[in-house]
Amino acid sequence: MRGITDTVKHLIIINVIMFIGTLFIGQGQLFYEWFALYFPKNELFQPWQIFTHMFMHGGANLQNLSLMHIGFNMFALWMFGTAVEQQLGAKKFLFIYISAGLGAVLFQLGYYYFQYLPTFSELQASGLSSEAIIDIMKTGRWNFQTTDLQEAQLNDAFQVYNASMVGASGCIMGVLAAFGMMNPEAKLMLIFLPIPIKAKYFIPGIILLDIISAVSGQSFFSPSNTAYMAHVGGALTGFIIMWYWKKTQFNKNRWD
Repeated sequence: MRGITDTVKHLIIINVIMFIGTLFIGQGQLFYEWFALYFPKNELFQPWQIFTHMFMHGGANLQNLSLMHIGFNMFALWMFGTAVEQQLGAKKFLFIYISAGLGAVLFQLGYYYFQYLPTFSELQASGLSSEAIIDIMKTGRWNFQTTDLQEAQLNDAFQVYNASMVGASGCIMGVLAAFGMMNPEAKLMLIFLPIPIKAKYFIPGIILLDIISAVSGQSFFSPSNTAYMAHVGGALTGFIIMWYWKKTQFNKNRWD
């Protein structure tokens, strides 16, 4: 491939292979259950999913959306990842990429727990046993009378318990943050908003929109099932790493 660095090329290849596996192994469901990241309370959760989900993009039941997902992500990885790898080198680029993916996991799961644990405690306080609540989380059904509040709480907890997370978006947001810190005057554009904006304003703006989307449930440019806090976690991780390297003059000549 021309105009692409080696690490970026290999990451794109891995993502494409995993995408093909998701579509064709186990009718799209089995492969997804193995390698997507599930909420840790869910019985489908496995520790390796913390890493493997970074290379996953959707399932066979969402082929059109999945193609858009991997297409946008791989395009962004090529565009910004190549520039960052050329400026920092392969090892430092890969460190940012993986660290941002882990930061995305930390933020998104933390956000899920923030939603789940208080709701679970309130359901217990209302008289439901832990076993009954977990059974409802697994099946989505209950055979007893509930108040409107309980029903809303059960539905909210059910959504979190059965949530899954896939995609390289968190990693790419970290790479985008690194690109912005190294090239603050570079002008970027959204496909849906073709107005050139300097990276030093563009990237904080994207993070702010993700935070608003996570809190309000209002999606601006992404599908409604997007893990918005994963985007925030990835971007902040990339920013913190680059800020630390800059502060300690990790690569002094590039900053002066």
